[in-house]
Amino acid sequence: MSEAEKIDLNSPEYYLNRELSLLSFQWRVLEEAQDERNPLLERAKFLAIVESNLSEFFMVRVGGLSMQRDAGVVDLSPDGRTPAEQLVEIRKEAQRLLQEMRNYWKSVLLPELSKAGIYILDYNELNARQKEIADEYFHEVIFPVLTPLAVDPGHPFPHISNLSLNLAVSIRDPQGHTHFARLKVPPALQQLLPLKRSSGGVRKDGTVPHDHYFVWIEQVITANLKWLFPGMEILEAHPFHVTRNADMAIQELEALDLLETIEQGLRRRRFGDVVRVMVNEDMPASIKNVLLENLKVDRNEVYSLRGPLDLTCLMQLTKIDRYDLRDHPFTPAIPSCLKIHPDSEDGAIFSAISQENILLHHPYDSFTPVVEFLKSAARDPDVLAIKQTLYRVGTNAPVVETLLQASRDYGKQVAVLVELKARFDEESNIGWARRLEQEGAHVTYGFPGLKTHAKIALVVRREGERIRRYIHLATGNYNYATAQVYEDLGWFTCDEEIGADATDLFNYLTGYSAIQDFRKLLVAPINLRQRFEEMIRREIRHQQEGRQGHLIFKMNSLADISIIQLLYQASQAGVKVDLIVRGVCMLRPGVKGLSENIRVISVLGRFLEHSRVYYFHNGGQEQVFLGSADLMPRNINQRVEVLFSIEDQRMIRQLRDDILEAYLRDNTRARCMKSDGSYERMQPGEPLLNAQEWFLAQARRSMEG
Repeated sequence: MSEAEKIDLNSPEYYLNRELSLLSFQWRVLEEAQDERNPLLERAKFLAIVESNLSEFFMVRVGGLSMQRDAGVVDLSPDGRTPAEQLVEIRKEAQRLLQEMRNYWKSVLLPELSKAGIYILDYNELNARQKEIADEYFHEVIFPVLTPLAVDPGHPFPHISNLSLNLAVSIRDPQGHTHFARLKVPPALQQLLPLKRSSGGVRKDGTVPHDHYFVWIEQVITANLKWLFPGMEILEAHPFHVTRNADMAIQELEALDLLETIEQGLRRRRFGDVVRVMVNEDMPASIKNVLLENLKVDRNEVYSLRGPLDLTCLMQLTKIDRYDLRDHPFTPAIPSCLKIHPDSEDGAIFSAISQENILLHHPYDSFTPVVEFLKSAARDPDVLAIKQTLYRVGTNAPVVETLLQASRDYGKQVAVLVELKARFDEESNIGWARRLEQEGAHVTYGFPGLKTHAKIALVVRREGERIRRYIHLATGNYNYATAQVYEDLGWFTCDEEIGADATDLFNYLTGYSAIQDFRKLLVAPINLRQRFEEMIRREIRHQQEGRQGHLIFKMNSLADISIIQLLYQASQAGVKVDLIVRGVCMLRPGVKGLSENIRVISVLGRFLEHSRVYYFHNGGQEQVFLGSADLMPRNINQRVEVLFSIEDQRMIRQLRDDILEAYLRDNTRARCMKSDGSYERMQPGEPLLNAQEWFLAQARRSMEG
């Protein structure tokens, strides 16, 4: 029996834990904050990103595991852990990560910011004039917003809202009785209170420095508590931060009105169980016990930290006018075929697409052509209908405004699937859905039990005696803001079979359809898993028959056990497997007899790697698929996802030899996963290659003509 035949692919030892893998990704993001090659304010931004990511991790992943534990679920994860066991490991790693972030902030970033003229001060470090400014701001702006809440037999312990920063205040009345009060730090105000800038005279080099001073708002409030509790003695005040379970379970199958049900679920989310309480190490046990009892948490859900409790406010620093401490701005390129003169007829963009398929690599290529595609469709008298899916579009959404205009001002038939269940975007999407309905668009909300995550827009246009369909497909959202910082791929085509598939897909999404297959598109949950797994098996056959097998998959997450097992089998057969996985990866590379031919790398940098690219060597008849789907059970089984095939040989070469190869050769920003799940940075070699910087250079050359 061979080594490979002895291996049981169901054994837990061959899989990494999903949650711990996600925490490992947060460590890699923290490394970006610690990387001195990044500009100083960008490093502060990365620290804020880790803090935000961890909050979401607790709200969703820890929240879900906590519910399983409390319900007595003992089902094992693929790596053989119960929910309770996973929570124990998560706590250890999260505590270590949270404290490392604060240690780095205090010992490195804070001093470096001070050297650069950006001072984040404690209240007790302010000089007399700065205290005067802070106290004035307290009385004029903060004080009117604050609502101190007493806790006693006549005042029950108040609801502590999710992600809120609060003060636990201990006071003594004139009769000598001690009382407890809670004060919420207003989230609508800047958490780093800016003090007036000062000029520090002329430097030796002749420049005039403009320093920026900030103070923590909770410290300003603490210093002025006497105004909130007049006649009382302030004994002590300690900040605490609360995170609640936001893993909202909606009974969609029983819902008569999905929009109303989602709204009810959002209201329930505000009252989810507390899954994390962050406090400072110097909080006394007496106050901590009050919080434990009233928030109904045990000590394992309390994280005692040295330093600020909420570092997300560091994102505020990126707004100050110190461009020397930020990434250099760049202008995204526009492909020459889409550089359409403003005076051109509305059909110019459709003429360009009819001549050739067009691939865009964001943010290096501008997102503007996508907006212009829809604007042209809205204005063009020959366009009969516009159909589109919307997942995360943000609050300022040019794409949605264009759809509103198309329906309202031009009388176009507009059909939009707005995914109401896009986590943490539900409220925004509900607002857009209602506005679209008010302007006469046909709006649907997706399927009960399925999220629609596909990214597709279809324009139906009359051209002479025929109808032609123009399609935009993408790996990322129709969100103009994130398109500036997320790496994604988009594709314009008027391929007739893709157009027919797009029509069938929208009929499936908006009506009743039992469609079982598509011509070219791979659509979850219909045919994506079956076709995708068949293509991996095909690669194994190519290898066994002497044709060198090679798979290159780029994605955000890899957690589907069936596909991981197929990749293990491909490696055992000798297929070369390169995996570019930004975040979660449950596969173990480099295990003898199992995955020696698999390499896993993770690339982080200025832009968030977000595209999904799946390359199959296919015995020399190369195939490349792009789309919205990561290789995770939720994407393949519980979402409507689309992968689309790129057939143009020129684009296949661009995707394989330029884009994917740049990531595989990156030796400055890439990390390589070891078989134990840990990562190590690639060793810089010659020539040095930073994939993202290389793409930026390509875009600059394109702009220069």
